[in-house]
Amino acid sequence: MLLDHEKENILHLPTPIEYLPNISKDLGIELYIKRDDLTPLAMGGNKLRKLEYLLKDAINKGADRLITVGGVQTNHGRLTCAAARKFGLSGSIISVGEYPGELSANLILDGMMGCDVWIKSPEAGVSDSDIYDRIIPEVTAYYENKGENVYFIPMGGSNEIGAMGYYECALEIASQIKGTPLEGCRLVSTIGSMGTYMGLFAAIANEKLPVKLTGISILLYDDIRKYALDYYNRVADFLGLPYKAAESDFAVSDDYQGIITDYDRGAYNNPCKEVRDAMYYMAEKEAIILDPCYTGKTFAGLMEMVGSGRIKQGETVLFLHTGGAPGINTPHHRVEIEKEREKFIHLL
Repeated sequence: MLLDHEKENILHLPTPIEYLPNISKDLGIELYIKRDDLTPLAMGGNKLRKLEYLLKDAINKGADRLITVGGVQTNHGRLTCAAARKFGLSGSIISVGEYPGELSANLILDGMMGCDVWIKSPEAGVSDSDIYDRIIPEVTAYYENKGENVYFIPMGGSNEIGAMGYYECALEIASQIKGTPLEGCRLVSTIGSMGTYMGLFAAIANEKLPVKLTGISILLYDDIRKYALDYYNRVADFLGLPYKAAESDFAVSDDYQGIITDYDRGAYNNPCKEVRDAMYYMAEKEAIILDPCYTGKTFAGLMEMVGSGRIKQGETVLFLHTGGAPGINTPHHRVEIEKEREKFIHLL
């Protein structure tokens, strides 16, 4: 029970925190990693923390099917379907994007779990959000007409209920680092749909936890701090939190000419050499696999922050690994990785 809200237990907690000695020596910082990629169900990832609370709400409301939205290779969609299957429900994903022409990465895992994936190609002059507004009711009606009770989960599980998953994670981290050199560390988190970051922020602010939070956005927001404040206020109202936030409270990086959105070149989940190089570096130095959409971009941003002095030499940093490794097998990422790393294959 967290703040008078129940959840379904999916995870084996706490997830571990590991020291990264080789990268720490290279970068001149004390770097640790929080392994939320090691959560169970369908190759794991951070969304399961949110889904513990969302699933409980769905079951309480008598749902037969969970429906969510996301990119064609959505990690959140995969884990929504996993949570649904584990608890005897059905799952469906609605995506706006292009079908890659093959079942690979998250799509093949969705298929293995018997999850319906509805893919709508983008339309010229029509925003993705407008397309979603049109097709979500259509797909929902399809299932309701078959007598199913549908529970809708927003992109990334990022609403007031989902934020509780990372409110709880922040409390977990505070317990793990108490009395260690990590007290007072900088916690670096990816910002996508913002539910992970917001849960962490809400707990750190309201529980006065010994952590400084930095978010690195892999999406381009029109005004990220305005969006964050609106999201926090909704979470605070829902949970009855006393802290009154201001836009200046949100330590987030969305510099389009700096850190990470420059790598993104204005596109979501696009292949980018700087990001792949960061992934190779983590794999070669610490044997930890990052993904090209979220954690790879965030870690590339972290390294740029060190290089530019925004993270100081000797600083203690905890990097949140949110999972996503199946995305490496997305065709447009896989082909670039194959070209660059085929040099390590030797035929006898």
